[in-house]
This record gives sequence, structure tokens and C-alpha cells, in this order.
Amino acid sequence: MSKLTDVPKRILIGRALRSDKLGETLLPKRIALPVFASDPLSSVAYAPGEVLLVLSVAGVSAYHFSPWIAVAVVVLMFTVVASYRQNVHAYPSGGGDYEVATTNLGPKAGLTVASALLVDYVLTVAVSIASGVENLGSAIPFVVEHKVLCAVGTIVVLTLMNLRGVKESGKLFAIPTYVFVAGVFIMIAWGAFRGLVLGDTMKAPTAGFTIHAERGGLGGFAMVFLLLRAFSSGCAALTGVEAISNGVPAFRKPKSKNAASTLALMGILAVTMFCGIIGLAMATKVRMASNPGTDLLNHGVPLGAGYNQDPVISQVAAAVFGNGTFFFVVLAAATALVLFLAANTAYNGFPLLGSILAQDRYLPRQLHTRGDRLAFSNGIVLLAGAAVLLVVIYGADSTRLIQLYIVGVFVSFTLSQTGMVRHWNRHLATEKDPNKRRHMIRSRAINTFGAFFTGLVLVVVLATKFTHGAWVALLGMVIFFGTMTAIRKHYDRVAEEIAAPDEPSEESLRPSRVHSIVLVSKVHRPTLRALGYAKLMRSDHLEALSIGVDPAETKALKDDWERRGINVPLKILDSPYREITRPIIEYVRGLRRESPRDVVSIYIPEYVVGHWYEHVLHNQSALRLKGRLLFTPGVMVTSVPYQLESSELAKKRARKRADWNAPGAVRRGPVTRRPEEPVAAGKGASGGKGASGGKSTSGGKGAKGSKGPQGPQDKS
Repeated sequence: MSKLTDVPKRILIGRALRSDKLGETLLPKRIALPVFASDPLSSVAYAPGEVLLVLSVAGVSAYHFSPWIAVAVVVLMFTVVASYRQNVHAYPSGGGDYEVATTNLGPKAGLTVASALLVDYVLTVAVSIASGVENLGSAIPFVVEHKVLCAVGTIVVLTLMNLRGVKESGKLFAIPTYVFVAGVFIMIAWGAFRGLVLGDTMKAPTAGFTIHAERGGLGGFAMVFLLLRAFSSGCAALTGVEAISNGVPAFRKPKSKNAASTLALMGILAVTMFCGIIGLAMATKVRMASNPGTDLLNHGVPLGAGYNQDPVISQVAAAVFGNGTFFFVVLAAATALVLFLAANTAYNGFPLLGSILAQDRYLPRQLHTRGDRLAFSNGIVLLAGAAVLLVVIYGADSTRLIQLYIVGVFVSFTLSQTGMVRHWNRHLATEKDPNKRRHMIRSRAINTFGAFFTGLVLVVVLATKFTHGAWVALLGMVIFFGTMTAIRKHYDRVAEEIAAPDEPSEESLRPSRVHSIVLVSKVHRPTLRALGYAKLMRSDHLEALSIGVDPAETKALKDDWERRGINVPLKILDSPYREITRPIIEYVRGLRRESPRDVVSIYIPEYVVGHWYEHVLHNQSALRLKGRLLFTPGVMVTSVPYQLESSELAKKRARKRADWNAPGAVRRGPVTRRPEEPVAAGKGASGGKGASGGKSTSGGKGAKGSKGPQGPQDKS
């Protein structure tokens, strides 16, 4: 079975890597940018559209507020980037927001940040994939007709790519990310040249439509609330910024410097693209609506339920390049790809954070283990499963999913920056060097402003998005927090229970006696082997134990025992209700009550079989008994295996599979001559037919004439 699963595993994720190869998986900045920044870079494909969708509630007249909303998002982006540059220098170990909050604000704050980040990473995958499917659906109708199926399939493919390792997935993702960035910059430059220099009039496909305002003539508090809601939707452009802070250990040395440089570059690129797309959307008169079939009007007539609304970036590209042109198709394909790959930010952040939490005993320890390709495979699979669940529940609808978004990320932003303020206060209290104090004061000022601004945005997001789905994200955070708290309590309780005491105790003393019991059903070879092994252990008291269910069988067992002269006392326990497990358990407990310091050692003969279906026919009573005995203190259970013929055949089959090499797996040079000297132990591999003979060298006869890899491989 292991062979059957190992072959496809190697095909899908590649050969296993040694632990000492971990250094080779570290990322240079050119690969780290698409790996860790693909989420904030790609979010410019849908964040401008979310701003216009919210403003459309008040009609086209509200669109003139979009540049001011873009300015507020830009200020926030630069604030967060500057704040996180302080984080990566102060905490380069990779704990990111979780480590900052735990160290400076306490474990509960750290756990709150961790819960928020885990929810955010799951939503990043779901939103990015759903948005990518919608962008691809504008060109391929099949995709939009089967959104959920395509989204789930994409998550599976992305999971397999990440299981191959961070560096390998980064190389695959770098090209579409850079093509997308270049395509957007070319679109912005060409659009600005056409509009400002050539004086061309560029119109989006929806420029001629009008919007039926859901709430026309908004003013006062209602308009302010709408603008705040549009701003909170535009803040989706900031998701993923924290991933670089969490992924510092994946960078090449100097890690902190490279991470800070990548952060700055990501901020500049994301801000420029976001502002450029908003500006072109205003210039080309893009029209968006939450319910396009009813709220978008063509000459006063609703477009109908069959109308498919293209994303803002697709409409702007159609206006600037022309619908169906080469650059339009390239940008559309790159946008869809980079939105799919934006989920890679979460695929790197979630497993790494999960590993740190597992190390701190807040998550199962399996999440701390690296897989064959030195990636945190269990965390990757867990993230994929949670994202698939969300995509299925919400029908791969990015507009519905995005309402759940950004709550978690701003919780982590706010607590992290607050923690950094306390970090600088603590260091300033002891630092005497004037130059270092000036640097710390400047850093504290940046983090203070970041904490205030992100906290304000968090309040806005909660106030404007709570009823639109943000409560689901908060519920997810509460569930994660409660689960991780319970896991930590369990691990702490177990650690306390099994801790070795400093002074001598009952556990550190040797048992006074060992009472050994060999379970017997019939006198056959497995029973004799178990008896022989039990005698070898030299117990203080040894007896054989059988359960009397059938009087005839019990009498036959006694007669056979006496006839063979086995010098081990045989005890028969009557079982009037034909039970086997309960009489043994009660007998063992009785022995423990009589002598609490005695250890009872039970030997169970078991068959070793070679086929899966044979397990159903054998060893069932032994499995049930071992399961019950595990809960009995002072009892040791030993399985004494007896290999049946089928197990020997299975072992031979496994040996043949191990000896088999796929074509091309072993490279051989030209055969010039066959070495004649014999192998010391007999006919080795050189005794068989070589490569020219058409048979594998491992098929030669071994020292005893048996088939198998007895001699060294042919070195020709």
C-alpha cells in the first residue's frame, strides 16, 4: 500500500529532501516578492471595484468621492508598510504579529492576533480564488457557469504546487505576478498618454449605462456612513501586508533587511497600481452595481438577470487597449492567474504561523512537522480544506466573501502596532545611547500612528460591515481562540501529569514483582512461541490464561496441555455469557488490587498476515483486548508475532518492488569489459546478466542462492 501511494506522491510533489537542504529553500528578494506580496499586489484587481460598488448605492454622483477614498487608502498603506518595517527589524524570528502581541501584550492578545490571522489566511485563499474565477469567466463562459467546481479544482492544484516547497512554488508564481504588474503599469502609462497627450476619449463598455440609485439623495450621516463603508471595502488592498513580517525566516540573509526592502517595494507597486486603476476607471466612466441586472440601465431599461458584470480592471483594459486586443488578452489572463496565485501568500503564512502555534502548544504538534519537501505539509492541507469549505458554502462569490474579509487583518494590525509601542517604551527605559534613543523614538512615533490609524479603520470596518457578513469572521476568530485555548490546556495538563518528580516516588521505584500472563486459546505454534518468550523474561510468576466458553474445547485444551507436559500452570476462567475480554480485565484488576506494587505483564500471540483482507479474519479479539488494557494502570501488554506464510509472500513482493528500478533511474556508462573478479561472499550482482544482457544487475544470485540485492551494484 505504501508503494501504491508513494509513486503518485513522488510524481505530484517530487523527491523527498534531506533536512540539511533547508538552506537551499530560502528565497531571494525577486522570488520573495511574488511569494509573499502576491495578495496585496493582486488585490488592486478587485479593491477599486469594491469601492465603486459601494458608492453606486447613491448613484453615479457619488463616484467623484472615489479619488479621496483612494488617497485615504494610500495613506493607510504607507502607514502600515512603514510600521511593519519596524516589526521585521525588531522581531526577525518569523512570529510576526503573533510574537509581537504575545511578547508585549500577553498570551491572550497574542492568541487573539493568531486567531485573526488564521481566519484572514483562509479568507485570502477563498476570496482570491473566487475573484480569479470571476475574472477568467469574463473570457471563458464555462468557468463562470461552474464557478464552485473550478474554484475547488484551482485550490487543489495550488495545494499540490505548494506541497512541492516554497522555493519551487515561488519560481512558478514569479512569472505571472511580474507579467501582471508590468501589464497594469503599461495600461496606466498608455491610458495616461492617450488621455493627456493624444486627447483620445476612452470609454469603458459600461460608460453608456446609468445606475438606478438604491438610496438616492443621500446626505449627512447617511453619506458619511456610505463613504466609510466604501473606504473599508477599499482597504482590501492592504490584505497580505503582514505575511512578509511572518515569513522573515524564509528570506536569504540578511533576512530583516531583505524583508524590509521587499515590504517597501510591495507598498510602492500596490499604491501606484491602485491609484492608477481608480483614475482610469473615473476617466473611462466605468459603471458598477451590486445588482447589475436590475440597477444598471441601458436607455432606462434594466440589463436583465443574464447580464454578466466584468471587473473594473477588465473594463479599464478594454477602454485603454481595446476589447479583444493582444494586450487586453494578456492582461486578462495575467490578472486571473495572479488572483489565483494571490492565495499563495496565505499558503506561506498559514502553515508557518501554524507551526509556531504548534510549537507553543496551541495547535496539534503535527502542524510543526515539515513534510518531504521541507514545507509544513499538514498546515497546507488544513488551509486548503478550510478554504474549500468556504468556497462551497458561499458559492465562490467574491462579493459575498469579501464582506467577511479584512476584519481579521485589521485586528492583527492594531494589536501588533500597539505591541510595538510597548516594545519601544520598554527599550527606551533602559537605553542610554542618544543615537539609539533617537532611532527608537522615531520608530515609536511610526508605530503609534499606525496603531491609531489601523484601530480607527478597525472600528469603521466593524461598524460598516458587521451586518454584511463581518460577524462570520468574528465568529471564526472566537472558534479558533476557544479551540487553541482548549488545546493548550490539554497539553499543559498532560505535561504536568507526566512530569518526572525530583524526589523518589512510586513511578521511580522498581515494581516489587512481575506477574506474567500468556493468553492461550489452543496449543499451537504461536502459543508455544509466546510461552517461550515469556519464560525468557524470568518473571516472578508465570501462568497461562484461557477463557472457558465451550466445555468440550476447554477439556481438549487441558488434555493437550497435560499430554505435552508444558511446565507452566494453566488457569481457565469460566465465561457463562461467552465473553472473552471482560473476564480477563476483571482478573487482571483483581491481581492489581491484591498487590498494587506488582506489575502485570500480558503476552498476546498474534498472527502476521500478508493481505489486507486477512486482518478482518484474524487478531480481532487481541485488538479489542489491547484497547481495553490500555486503560488499566500497572499493566504491560506485549504482542508476540507469528508470521504466516502469506506474510512471507508479502515480504517477497515488497523486496521485489524495492529492487525494481524505473527505466532511466540508474544511469550506466558504456560497458567496456565485464569485471571477472568474484565477490567475496559468493556470486554478487556481477554474477548476473549485465546491462547488455537485458536483466537488472540486482537479479543475480546472492551468497546463498536467494534472489535479492545481495551484492553491490554493477559499477560499469
